[in-house]
Amino acid sequence: MSPVNRTTTDPHVVIAVLTFQRPADLEELLPELLDQAGMVFAPVEIIVVDNDPDAGARTLVTDTSWLEAGEPSTRPTPVRYVHEPTPGIASARNRALLEGQGADLLIFIDDDERPSSHWLVQLLDTYSTYRPAAVVGPVLSQYDIEPDQWIRAGGFFERRRFTTGTPVSLAATNNLLLDLAQVRRLELRFDERFGLSGGSDSLFTRQLHQRGGQMIWCDEAIVIDIVPADRLTREWVLQRAFRMGNTWSRINLDDTENGKRVLVRMTLQARGAARVCGGIVRYLAGSLVGQVPLRARGLRTAARGAGMLAGSVGLVYHEYKRG
Repeated sequence: MSPVNRTTTDPHVVIAVLTFQRPADLEELLPELLDQAGMVFAPVEIIVVDNDPDAGARTLVTDTSWLEAGEPSTRPTPVRYVHEPTPGIASARNRALLEGQGADLLIFIDDDERPSSHWLVQLLDTYSTYRPAAVVGPVLSQYDIEPDQWIRAGGFFERRRFTTGTPVSLAATNNLLLDLAQVRRLELRFDERFGLSGGSDSLFTRQLHQRGGQMIWCDEAIVIDIVPADRLTREWVLQRAFRMGNTWSRINLDDTENGKRVLVRMTLQARGAARVCGGIVRYLAGSLVGQVPLRARGLRTAARGAGMLAGSVGLVYHEYKRG
């Protein structure tokens, strides 16, 4: 990769990789991020935030032997290891915000994802065009093994996409650029009560939108999500649907003034019950007519509704609970 010329007006960019006991994924991802950094004018730093209490990724990141897998570079990009032992992804996300506080832009990517060829260029170009509080990119799934027909039919790993420039109101952090000055102005942090249940990124971006921060979609800035075999099961996808419904109820309740919570709780219960009933009807209909997609999506709808009901009464499903 040929070096690029930089100016004092280029934003300082930090790419934050959150990791937890995935050394093989991290070893593949880091060289790709170095290649991405070599394509842009902006100064880039890569920070690996390790949420493993045993700091399992420290040696891998600091001995730089993984550099042999990447393209040779005449302009090395700093790669910094940070250990965040507090359990939960929200703690790791907040640590990334803290470690990146001297930068202009912070970009989140997961350790089990791979950026497309011009991912970083596209994110920064979209930011330069719109100057939003956040730029959101698509995540496409790639399977370790061929999933069975039921998983394919249910579309469990398919995500919505929009035209570049479309404003969005909710996002995850698996492909997210943040303008740190705007984040600080809006007084945003990730809520660590959602650290082991998931959903802190949804609450964060929901609050960002509600407080006036603009989020813009960039459809060209694709990352590939590597889905391992242990997630390609009916049990896992239905548990994930339950967790998402559970988290959605908790986010809505938490983000509502006390005087309105009773009404919100009742609304969530009604919507959750409707999803459970509607999902069961779709499943039964699919069984009668032999339609696998109808059965699979019906069960997903019912599981999400059950999660909404549980969350509406204060029950918390800890998807990321550690033994």
